[in-house]
Amino acid sequence: GYHLLESLFVLIDWCDTITLRRRADAEIVRVGDVADVSEADDLAVRAACALREATGFGDGVTIEMCKRIPQGAGLGGGSSDAASVLLALNRLWSLRLPRSELAAIGAQLGADVPFFVGGESALARGIGDVLTPVSIPVYWLALALPSIRVSTRSIFAELQLTPMSSLSLTPMPPSAKMNVFSEGYGRNDLEAIAMARFPAIGQARTALLQASPHARMTGSGGCVFAAFSSAREARQALRHVPQEIEGRVVRTLARHPLSAFV
Repeated sequence: GYHLLESLFVLIDWCDTITLRRRADAEIVRVGDVADVSEADDLAVRAACALREATGFGDGVTIEMCKRIPQGAGLGGGSSDAASVLLALNRLWSLRLPRSELAAIGAQLGADVPFFVGGESALARGIGDVLTPVSIPVYWLALALPSIRVSTRSIFAELQLTPMSSLSLTPMPPSAKMNVFSEGYGRNDLEAIAMARFPAIGQARTALLQASPHARMTGSGGCVFAAFSSAREARQALRHVPQEIEGRVVRTLARHPLSAFV
């Protein structure tokens, strides 16, 4: 049921906080501020269950969640949480699984999870599981976050593709270091669909376009971003964003904070 795609994944320094604690029993228990997501649907909990099922390891764990990344923003918060749980439990439970096995387990949870397990910016192809690492210069990103929750499934459902049609993909720049944002690399084929359904996304994009010609939506929405070479420029860009839309400045990262766990 997945679409084939080409997508550039870039890590940023804004994240949820997850605390894992061993349990004396074999239960996997979640605590924290995630009342709007059931345990059965929580990717962090599902990751722990999938890892235990794959390895037969019997210990339990308490997963304490402190959510910061908004749900339905197109920022990969749930997928990142799942990958972080896989990486951290691999160490906490002394499983010593290689990154490739963790990524394979993650792929069962969602197409974006293997990227976060991989631990570095990458160009993703296929359903998101064929990853080519890329080097991205440091950027400061101005994020505009409308108060909406976008369903990835519903946005993809409106993408009008037939078996005979194809998207014209932008050739990957040949340089080892991709100045992707300043050069306006690629496009987001989901953007028009999301903006038609959620006018606030278009409002956010129009605001950031006043500061950067390459402002665009990330993922399936509804976050819109623009990239700059300094934090000051990113903060100035947010002055164009209406008060009712949350603004935030983040920085790109070269490596996932837990990448050294494998």
